[in-house]
Amino acid sequence: MPEKWIQKAIKQPGALKKELGVPEGEKIPKAKLNAVIGDLSKKAKEGELNKKELRTLQRANLAKTLSSFKEHIQNKEN
Repeated sequence: MPEKWIQKAIKQPGALKKELGVPEGEKIPKAKLNAVIGDLSKKAKEGELNKKELRTLQRANLAKTLSSFKEHIQNKEN
């Protein structure tokens, strides 16, 4: 049985939605997710990220990865 690594990777469910101001029960729009990743990646290249922004960037990247993972599985089933 595969290990449940996704559940272990998400330590605080809903934290990214709270930081981005997305209401509970709604999905984070991909455009908003990509915008946050783009903005924070630019700051990271300049070396201007604080701890909170770094954590947000990591959460956003994981959310983007998991969304594409879910889409891939759904396409595989059809």
